[in-house]
Amino acid sequence: AGALEPHLPGGAALLAVSIVGATVMPHVIYLHSSLTSSRVVGAGAGERRRIFRFEIVDVLAAMGVAGLINLAMLATAAAVFHGRGLSSAGGDLGVVFAGLNSYVGAHAGTVFGVALLVSGIASSCVGTMSGQIVMAGFLGRQVPVFLRRFITMVPALVLIGVGFSATRALVLSQVFLSFGIPFALIPLVVFTSKRSLMGSLVNRRVTIVAAVAVTVVIVALNVYLLTTG
Repeated sequence: AGALEPHLPGGAALLAVSIVGATVMPHVIYLHSSLTSSRVVGAGAGERRRIFRFEIVDVLAAMGVAGLINLAMLATAAAVFHGRGLSSAGGDLGVVFAGLNSYVGAHAGTVFGVALLVSGIASSCVGTMSGQIVMAGFLGRQVPVFLRRFITMVPALVLIGVGFSATRALVLSQVFLSFGIPFALIPLVVFTSKRSLMGSLVNRRVTIVAAVAVTVVIVALNVYLLTTG
């Protein structure tokens, strides 16, 4: 009976929340909205509907690729480390690097390191652009680019300076992103469900139900993590 009782292993909720935060990234909702609003503006309802369909394909492709990458990372970790009883390997990126080179070979650790570096650069660019969009839109202020980049780098430099685990910091940063998702997702659902704002592109009933369900699941997962520690 105990084997059939649903439960989450230790740390599983934290990793699940971090994966959600890393995939969705709430600040990207604002950035993507800003970027797409100035791409092509339809002259009529028919053109706007056609552009909207292309935007859906764009978003699904981007989120699909991101989801596949996360699944590939989990599958690789399960096959290479968990299958050998090295469940704690994920706590240190150095151990992951050495393990990939040792068990997979063909400079797999180097490929992993380069991919992690590229993703970090891309994430930093997205974060900087999102901050600019949010500040310009909500605060009506522009911050010089070098000052903005310096401010965004300070937390990471402080963590490195005090010797905090880089892997732990990476996971926790994604968890914090997940906590921010409801603050972007709930207004998004509310605004896109108003015909006065969206016109003919207002959410359909099935879209509203699906969006609310997703929001509830994410909020519940965040609350579960907070209550269980």
